[in-house]
This record gives sequence, structure tokens and C-alpha cells, in this order.
Amino acid sequence: MPELPEVEVVRRGLARWVSGRTVDAVEVRHPRAIRRHTAGAADFADRLTGLRIGTARRRGKYLWLPVTGGGPAAQSAAEGIAPIITPSVTHGLAVLAHLGMSGQLLVQPQDAPDEKHLRIRIRFADDLGTELRFVDQRTFGGLSLHDTVPGDADLLPDVIAHIARDPLDPAFDDAAFHDALRRRRTTVKRALLDQSLISGVGNIYADEALWRSRLHYERPTATFTRPRTAELLGHVRDVMNAALAVGGTSFDSLYVNVNGESGYFERSLDAYGREDEPCRRCGTPIRRRPWMNRSSYFCPRCQRPPRPR
Repeated sequence: MPELPEVEVVRRGLARWVSGRTVDAVEVRHPRAIRRHTAGAADFADRLTGLRIGTARRRGKYLWLPVTGGGPAAQSAAEGIAPIITPSVTHGLAVLAHLGMSGQLLVQPQDAPDEKHLRIRIRFADDLGTELRFVDQRTFGGLSLHDTVPGDADLLPDVIAHIARDPLDPAFDDAAFHDALRRRRTTVKRALLDQSLISGVGNIYADEALWRSRLHYERPTATFTRPRTAELLGHVRDVMNAALAVGGTSFDSLYVNVNGESGYFERSLDAYGREDEPCRRCGTPIRRRPWMNRSSYFCPRCQRPPRPR
């Protein structure tokens, strides 16, 4: 499942190649790709056609494209700027993208051959010669059109209003996160994967941040001091920024950026996926343990389990 760095790489590509363009036509080739748009494929295509794409946005693992029908006030809303002519414009529409396990948003030449698992095609009313394609082998992902939260500066789709800010968001509140972490009375990895507490962190980057922090994944959150929480957040941010710098983590061809290119952070992973390989810090073989239908990778020497109470 793509995590924050992978989704941010895709967002940057959309902001460069898609934002500001007007939709000319929409073709839905598989109904599962718009199953979250409950009004159906025809409604999705009809409502999106003729709208202008605003600046691509992201919160945690969630990606969306604000859209507007045009006009000075509506365009200001799509770009996240307070409207000058019509102050009453406080909300709009957005295309929410769920990448799922294998979803890809690709900007392709219009004459490029269709991908085997092409699900949605969006063409634009300009002469740039490229189109946006949603490709999804496993069909767990999809696109859907939603109202945005009234008055929200980020034009957040209402269906993800419960998602917390992510640690790379300038508005993320470290002190509030620490307080909430202590109140949860859970374990640290469960807390990191709780998208209502901190968004964008998945299994890969949780294991990497915990390895860097020398913390076992079952460490109780009630034991965290403010300095320890600050240290953990620092490692979360460091590992995500490092992954962003090389395009994210690609274990196979299912995660790529909008130009079809893979990320290279897999080569720099210190814990995740390295079972029985030596810890880069102490040489002890990395272990893997089943955890919540996933796996946790850790160094048994550097990340000692908490003592039973």
C-alpha cells in the first residue's frame, strides 16, 4: 500500500502535468474503479466533464484534485485562494483518488497504447497531447467525486475529514500529538498506523522510524515522555524525507510515479523486508514477527521488547 512519500511523489507529478487543465471527456472502463462514487459511472463522467482541475493536494496517504466550473471566484477556490468577487464561495468539489494496492495515475500521450489494466481515462480541452489515466491491476483503488468541507483552506473532501494531519504538514501539532499519544493507552506501532492520530505512516515507514528510534513496536505509548515523542517524530520525518528524495519505495512495478518511473528507497531500508539480514547498527540478524495481519521487522538487540508489567 503506498504511504505518504509515494503519494506525495504522485501528487507532485499531478501538480506539474494536470493542475490547471480543463476536462474535455471522461471514459470509465471498469465499474469498480468508480464504486466509491455511488451515483455511478455516467454521473461521474458527466459531472467532471467541463470542470477545471485545481492544485493537486494530499493529506497523509490521501490524494485529491479540487475542481471548479470556472469563473474568477470558483477558480480562486480551486487554487486555495480566498475569492475576491464572491466571498460566499466556501466549498466546492474534489476528485478523491484511492490508489489501493496497485492504483497508478499516469500522464500519457493520447496516442500511447492502452495499458492492460486501464480503468479510467480523462482527456483535456487543450493541445498538450497528454491525458490522465487511472490504471489498477487489482481494482482495489478508484476515483470518486465529493463535496469539500465548507470553509476548509485545503479544500478537503468531506469523506476524509476525520483524517489527521501528517508529520510533514506545517500545521502538524507536535505537542497535541504527544498528548493524544499518551491518552491512547496502546502500543507505539498501532499509534503510528492510526490515521486519525497521525496520517501517512504505514507499515514500511513505521518499522523504519522505530528502528531509527531504537524502539520496539510493542512499546506502550503511556511510557513516552515529550523528548521521546519528539525524537520519534524526528525519525518519522527523516525517513519520509529520505524516501521522497529518491521517489519513494517500489518493491514491484505496481507503484510508479505519473511518468511510470519507480522509486528507489527500497535500497536504503534498514529494517523492513530484511529478515535474517544483519542490522546495519549492531550486526544482529533482523527478525520478522506477524503483527495485525502484517509483519513487523526489528532488531532484537537494538529494539528490545518492553518488560511485562
